[in-house]
Amino acid sequence: MAIYAGLDGTTAPDRNIALTLIFVTTWLGFPLLGVLFGDFFPAFNPWNAVAAPVGLLYRRLAGRDPGHLAYPERLGRWPAAVGLVAFVWLELIYGQGSDVAVGITPDAVARAAIFYSVYTLAMTAVFGRETWFRNGETFTVYFGMFGSLGKLAFRDGELGSRRFLSGSTEWVAGAGSVAVVIASIGTTTFDGAQEGVFKGGIERLIEWAGDAGLGLTASVRFAGTTFMLISIALVALVYLLGIRGMSTVPGAPDRRRLWRGFGHALIPIAFAYLIAHYFSLFIFQEQAQFTYLLSDPLGTGTTDLFGTAGSGIDYGVISSDQIWYIQVGVLVAGHVAGLMLAHDRAIAYWKDYRLAARSQYWMLAMMVAFTCFGLFLLSVSNA
Repeated sequence: MAIYAGLDGTTAPDRNIALTLIFVTTWLGFPLLGVLFGDFFPAFNPWNAVAAPVGLLYRRLAGRDPGHLAYPERLGRWPAAVGLVAFVWLELIYGQGSDVAVGITPDAVARAAIFYSVYTLAMTAVFGRETWFRNGETFTVYFGMFGSLGKLAFRDGELGSRRFLSGSTEWVAGAGSVAVVIASIGTTTFDGAQEGVFKGGIERLIEWAGDAGLGLTASVRFAGTTFMLISIALVALVYLLGIRGMSTVPGAPDRRRLWRGFGHALIPIAFAYLIAHYFSLFIFQEQAQFTYLLSDPLGTGTTDLFGTAGSGIDYGVISSDQIWYIQVGVLVAGHVAGLMLAHDRAIAYWKDYRLAARSQYWMLAMMVAFTCFGLFLLSVSNA
């Protein structure tokens, strides 16, 4: 639907269902669903739905299984981390400096979706469907990260329950998994800071790039890309400082093991940042999604499938104070959950509980830094 609406619908982003369906309903809805229940995205994954019957048809026609290349273990989930940054770059940066005041156009989103679909199906052909979706397919990995916090999980094709948050310990086992979490926090941080903390720096960099000979669009995209990468690097640096601090505690494992071992403690923080930053957008834009956008998905004004095309958004459904309390509450809860996960891992690494507690001073300092910065971003954006 998103591709069709993007190509054939109106160019007005607020009237075309494509942007809301992808960047709000899907991008924010599945993380929320995953934390509350579990990872259900594979059941709705459109690329999985296409790849499975195509592979089956090939096997029946060819009479054999297609040969796949061995997936490099060191590559891990790095393709998913890069894809995550690219997706957010498309949403936040690509449309800046263009002739569209509100950002990316539905047509550009549709073309990007087609490109990504071809890329995904090509990678499944090269490495195999299960291997690529477990490691490289951005949305399966990203939504699975949040789904690892949920209580429900599929095991051997059956739905079962587990302890809340416990699935995250297994999720970070592979290479590149921590990079996905850091990219999630970093890109969300950039979105919250680009109109606040980073605004002055971005404007100065745009001016510098223009003086260097870049056009307006290229200058804006260059500045935005630079500060997005800076945001990701800052998150990685804070985490690295925490890991280096823990490595000084007697009996600590090597830093690589610590880096991977405590990465799952950042997943609740990534979710807290996501919800705190986009909560109001989700509440308001989902009203549009399930009223006038769904009734007139192309935004042409010629259809009214459910009789709700004339509906609007009720911005009074929740007050600004309530939004603020929910944002702060989610941030605090996310960091507390992260500390709980880190504490459990510390006990597993340091058998002496005093050394385990000592190692967590560093993790506590890291969590406080993330919490304070998150609250600061919220205060600036709500000012």
